[in-house]
Amino acid sequence: MTRVCLVGAPDVDLSYELLSRETARAALSTYELAEPFYNSLALDTVSVGAAVSLMNDLNWYLVRYVDDALVREPSISADEWLSRKLATAIRESEVDPSETENLLKVYGVVDGELVEPMFLTRVGGEVPEYDLRDVDDTVVVRVTEAEFSG
Repeated sequence: MTRVCLVGAPDVDLSYELLSRETARAALSTYELAEPFYNSLALDTVSVGAAVSLMNDLNWYLVRYVDDALVREPSISADEWLSRKLATAIRESEVDPSETENLLKVYGVVDGELVEPMFLTRVGGEVPEYDLRDVDDTVVVRVTEAEFSG
């Protein structure tokens, strides 16, 4: 299963904003929802294509209430996420999944909340250490070249 995780902007209650609106609620109604991180909403879809389609359906809400939209596809990586743009590029066959592992956005996790992302390049096959602050864990997100550079 492909997992989608929507991370809410700091000034909104993401679950409330999405589930209180009829169109978003209808789009999410067939999924079992979870909150893996503070102010996030996660669900499983059948494929990267279905994940991208769902995010496209929810785009109006994502632009307003979501800081980051992530996709985890086990056939690409069991524990690393893809940015929405990278998932879209893979779906459109613009990027080969095997060529996505080097450019990263790494979040720290403190008390279940995603904090300050760092943009890093994998070195010797390893993810460099997150060093912006002490964290409980990290979340690795593969990104497009444009996201990494911009």
